Amino acid sequence: MTLHDHKNATLVVFVHGLWMTGLDMWWLRRNVSRHGYHVKQFSYPSLRCDVQQNAARLNVFLQQQSLEFERIHLVGHSLGGLVIRQLLHDFPAQKPGRIVTLGTPHNGSAIAHLFNRYRLGRLLLGKSAPRALLGDVVPWSAAREMGVIAGTKDHGVGRACCELVKPNDGTVAVAETRLNTASDHLQLPVAHSGMLLSGEVARQAAFFLSRGHFDRSK
Repeated sequence: MTLHDHKNATLVVFVHGLWMTGLDMWWLRRNVSRHGYHVKQFSYPSLRCDVQQNAARLNVFLQQQSLEFERIHLVGHSLGGLVIRQLLHDFPAQKPGRIVTLGTPHNGSAIAHLFNRYRLGRLLLGKSAPRALLGDVVPWSAAREMGVIAGTKDHGVGRACCELVKPNDGTVAVAETRLNTASDHLQLPVAHSGMLLSGEVARQAAFFLSRGHFDRSK
């Protein structure tokens, strides 16, 4: 099977973050699709359902794609990366594929901890705080290759509400994205939301999905 044929049999599923619907990832999906991949968006109620419930929804979505594609990669932005972790903990029997997380707080979010102290903040976090944004996340076994992209351009909500550890992407600190069992970790000069509009983020994500590591040739 040629690389082109291999990509034709591969789907990349995108998983959005808190408060979003997936429309925010359309540019990223479009750029990744230019590398020859089929792409689809998974949308879920990030406030109304907790991370376990949303992982179960993602599992149903992936099972619906499994007859058509031999491999299914997953790309998660922010909270979406934690939904993916929960998915593979609760439903490990998935089609083979790699994972890329973008600005995902694998070690918990300082902003989420701040919000969680107040009633209004807890309403803003919905059910995505426990076992997710507050840091009590299921362990990652490294059974699958995961690439982590972190932003270092501090433009975001974090500048207005708390002092984030530097470097950060304005919402999530680089230290919060680190996962010792990840296959690779890459820092790029992008903000938390801006990484969804970055051609370089899309290129690096597609490179990892193809090779299992990021491109440091430049």
